[in-house]
Amino acid sequence: MVRGPARRTLSGMSSTEPSSASSASSQSQSQSQSQPQSPQPSARSRQPQEYTLPSPLPESPVLRAAYRSREASHVLAALTRAQKDDALLAIADALVVRTREILAANEKDVARAREAGTSEGIIDRLTLTRERIAAIAEDVRKVAGLPDPVGEVVRGSTLPNGLDLRQVRVPLGVVGIVYEARPNVTVDAAALCLKSGNAVLLRGSSSAYASNTKLAEVLRDAVGGAGLPADAVQLVPGEGRDSVQELMRARGLVDVLIPRGGAALIRTVVENSTVPVIETGTGNCHVYVDADADLDMAVEILVNSKAQRPSVCNAAETLLVHRDVAEAFVPRALAALAEAGVTVHADPAVLALAEGGPAAVVPATVDDWETEYLSYDIAARVVDSLEAAVQHIRLWSSGHTEAIVTRSQPAARRFTQLVDSTTVAVNASTRFTDGGQFGFGAEIGISTQKLHARGPMGLPELTSTKYVVTGDGHVR
Repeated sequence: MVRGPARRTLSGMSSTEPSSASSASSQSQSQSQSQPQSPQPSARSRQPQEYTLPSPLPESPVLRAAYRSREASHVLAALTRAQKDDALLAIADALVVRTREILAANEKDVARAREAGTSEGIIDRLTLTRERIAAIAEDVRKVAGLPDPVGEVVRGSTLPNGLDLRQVRVPLGVVGIVYEARPNVTVDAAALCLKSGNAVLLRGSSSAYASNTKLAEVLRDAVGGAGLPADAVQLVPGEGRDSVQELMRARGLVDVLIPRGGAALIRTVVENSTVPVIETGTGNCHVYVDADADLDMAVEILVNSKAQRPSVCNAAETLLVHRDVAEAFVPRALAALAEAGVTVHADPAVLALAEGGPAAVVPATVDDWETEYLSYDIAARVVDSLEAAVQHIRLWSSGHTEAIVTRSQPAARRFTQLVDSTTVAVNASTRFTDGGQFGFGAEIGISTQKLHARGPMGLPELTSTKYVVTGDGHVR
């Protein structure tokens, strides 16, 4: 597919269309510069689809990348499911075949992080292993097996005047992802964007630069080898903050930005971006043990929610216990948390029940109630009622995930009605708030806002809609 120069006026680029002669020469040169080196032949290799970039391109490397993404997105929007799935399967195969290269790059990032005194929780997020890469590749295969959302009819009808009206899903276009030390996001985001027909611009943190660079190379080689534009997947050039600022202001080239990381990163993107933002919030998640809870179940859910993998956003950060079961439950919970290596930041009631026990317990401060620890720490408090638990959650929660453990159906219904978070779990761990666990294959992030998307964002959340109106010479 060949497309002419875009008639888009943006800061740093010309709005004047070049003459046809100079245009042909410039476009040929720009196209050759934008195409990736030919990947090693594979069973899925085929000639990449061609597209033409406008001339002159902007001087900014970030805007150049965004323009290439925009042009690639036009190609992606018209692909069949089979074409996209072939590319995804090529990505999964390449991740496995090139695991050694990926691990070597990741080891450099991990070594630098340790030298810099980075916390173990962040290092865990940064670290790739052979098993984790295999799991990432399997997630990509799962995405390939999911239905293609593009073209799905959301609703439709024949109007009284005979017009046929359909609302159909379409790609967003160009999706920018700004994220911290999570190299798996590089692959998850690329896979979901590709399946939903979007080009993706990836801006990871400098702490994962070597890992992300290698992963992007693997992805681009696989995508190009499958016959798709390699520019469907790009890293945003540069490691400094200036490149992030440019990405946030590339309105007209980038359709949406999705920040994934800590509160400071998310706030910076939300407050400074002129590109529309889907806010993914931090995970100050709660487990509430009700007066009618099965205490054995409650202990198991609590420990899994906190300690199964404490460095992720769906790990529990606060335990709330109904006063009627506190004396029976708190000592058992503290013992189980101690065995898992968790330090408890306790209110006076929990401190009193911890005396003489094995748990590492420290007095809680106001700051503890709003902290996303991402470590083997948890805040704990005794509350007088379900309503008091809800009040605490309303005050301190980040709106991510809250869980109730109870045998009472009325209590469960009341809790789910009153708690306003993306996910409310009844007798289940907070750790299930995850795109893979929800059957999405992977997730682009967990949105804690209410517009466009909320909760784990899979394929449908990476689309918009348009109306197709079909008539037979209808006029108004």
